[in-house]
Amino acid sequence: MTEKKTHKVTLIPGDGIGPEVTDAVVRILEATGVKFDWERFAAGAEAFEKYQEYIPRELYESIERNKLALKGPVTTPVGGGFPSINVTLRKKFELYANFRPIKNLPGLETRYPNVDLVIVRENTEGLYVGLEHEVVPGVVESLKIITAKASTRIAQFAFDFARKAKRKKIHAIHKANIMKLSDGLFLKCAREVAKGFPEITYGEHIIDNTCMQLVMNPYQYDTLLLENLYGDIVSDLCAAFVGGLGLVPGANLGTDAAIFEAVHGSAPDIAGKDIANPTALLQSAVLMLRHIDEDAAADKVQAAIEKVYGEKKTLTRDVGGTSGTRAFADAVITALEEVA
Repeated sequence: MTEKKTHKVTLIPGDGIGPEVTDAVVRILEATGVKFDWERFAAGAEAFEKYQEYIPRELYESIERNKLALKGPVTTPVGGGFPSINVTLRKKFELYANFRPIKNLPGLETRYPNVDLVIVRENTEGLYVGLEHEVVPGVVESLKIITAKASTRIAQFAFDFARKAKRKKIHAIHKANIMKLSDGLFLKCAREVAKGFPEITYGEHIIDNTCMQLVMNPYQYDTLLLENLYGDIVSDLCAAFVGGLGLVPGANLGTDAAIFEAVHGSAPDIAGKDIANPTALLQSAVLMLRHIDEDAAADKVQAAIEKVYGEKKTLTRDVGGTSGTRAFADAVITALEEVA
């Protein structure tokens, strides 16, 4: 019998509730029988206290070596302080595709049942990367850089995914009626890529109208292709359809590395109280399992999550339950055996 492969994964627990939800997810993943070798590192304020660096050199080296990371939430200061750890890692490892599936979990009542959307967001350029400087006191300039290379690359990713997943429709989301050159280039590249996928319906919607249309009828969309800032906003909006950021997964994918992360905040007000919901990071870990070709384990974990939610007996407070982080993880581990 062939010995099972051990997957080396860089683990970034984060801060606030990060360590709690990360520990819960690690326990569940190890219960699948898949073998992992975790390399654990601090990032952000905690790392600075220890190493005088917000992202330690050893963390960079670990990701370069493993090409795979699982990351809990890290607090990003607002209006000052250190740069976003998320943005820094995405730029460092050229993680050009942000991938966020949005799908309802059984047993959770929301305004919109049976939502099935995929957000594909360009991750390396545009306003979101924060290229800013002060021209003179009281005047700040923020640069929006859009390139044909990055726009074509993310469009190719979206269409390749849609073909593989047998999804039927892609909308490119833009503001090219005003930003005719930058957003116009993004659309030009998307149109060129779309020509190679005649089986996929291609459309274009202006960003502000898209937000309205999503709220009115999210079912008209399938896969959304967006620039960086638009994707950040729309992915959070769409998360509300299925219960919020505490439930949806996120993946940052590049040619040479991938980081799977919880997309919610670090919630320091509830840290250490055993009440945080690990579902978002757990569903991100399911994406990670698929990325490393552990599809059987991914299917089992997803089925276990859906079983626990469907039974409604061991849910955390944010989704109407009374259970804690550890109890929820225990329930998923028990369900793994039942769905095998």
